[in-house]
Amino acid sequence: MNVTAEKLVELGSYFSIVHHIKGRIRLRVSPKIKEHKHHVGIEDIEALPARINGIKSIKINKMIGSLTIEYDSAIFPDHLWENLVKGEKLDEIITIIDQLAKEIV
Repeated sequence: MNVTAEKLVELGSYFSIVHHIKGRIRLRVSPKIKEHKHHVGIEDIEALPARINGIKSIKINKMIGSLTIEYDSAIFPDHLWENLVKGEKLDEIITIIDQLAKEIV
C-alpha cells in the first residue's frame, strides 16, 4: 500500500506517547487502529525509514502494542510528535513529511 502523509497523520489519533527523549519516541497503539478506514499494515509502518528522510528506525512490539521510532531531532522537532498525537497543526506535519519523502524507484 502507498502510505501518504495524510494517512499517517490520520493514524496519529490512535497513538499515545509512553516515553520521549530527543531522537527517540515510544508510542502506545490503540487496538482501535484496526478499525481505521484506511488500513495501514505493519509492513507499511516498518518500511517508513526507507521512505522518509529523518526516520532512522521503527521497532514494533506486537505483544504490548507499541512502537519505538528513532528519528533525527534536527529534522523532526519534539513538538511535531506532540502535535501528531493531539491532532494539532496537522497541515504542518503533512507538509514536512511530503518534503522529506524519498522517491522509491
